[in-house]
Amino acid sequence: MEKQFPEFSAVLFDMDGVIFDTEKVVVACWQEVAKKYGIPHIEDTCRKCLGLNQEATVRIFLDTYGEDFPYAVYKQEMRALFFGPYYEQSLTVKKGGRELLAALKESHIPVALATSTAQASVLKELKDAGIRDYFDQVICGDMVSHSKPHPEIFLTACAALGAKPEKTIVIEDSYNGIRAAYAGGMMPVMVPDMLQPTEEIEKMTIAVCESLLVVKEKMGL
Repeated sequence: MEKQFPEFSAVLFDMDGVIFDTEKVVVACWQEVAKKYGIPHIEDTCRKCLGLNQEATVRIFLDTYGEDFPYAVYKQEMRALFFGPYYEQSLTVKKGGRELLAALKESHIPVALATSTAQASVLKELKDAGIRDYFDQVICGDMVSHSKPHPEIFLTACAALGAKPEKTIVIEDSYNGIRAAYAGGMMPVMVPDMLQPTEEIEKMTIAVCESLLVVKEKMGL
């Protein structure tokens, strides 16, 4: 199979919207909460939070709905839905995900997960989906100081793998994730989920791929 990406020695994955179809599930859960409490424009607010860690997400909600917005209360209700009736749906691995992870493992290419989601949730979801062993390192949002688009989480993942940033491919679906990978001197690849690439984002990527199967092909695996 002909490789179409530049030479690389490591791969970093975002999780929500890249590995799992979780972002759409989270929005569906927030929509239930929003309907119950009359919270307007919740999908637009959720889109602004894509790729951000908990602290940055809270800031967007408070800026949007006011400093007295009871985010923690509503987030708890959202999580009860997510880890309840919606949980099985949230563990759907996106098209080509298992195949790509298996091919990288077979090729002995170091792989890390670098996600803004908190560690406890990440480890549970990876374990329940049966894919934890594909990742040599797992770096989560509560393990770093800065949220994407700051590159800290990706640079931390590279350091954990012993990988050179300039030789590392980062697979992302969010604008903030692409910006973070680009700022860290890596090779961003966008696999769109809830957001389509803008002209700014396209210029930062080495490719925009419709699925992880296409990524696998372009890696020559």
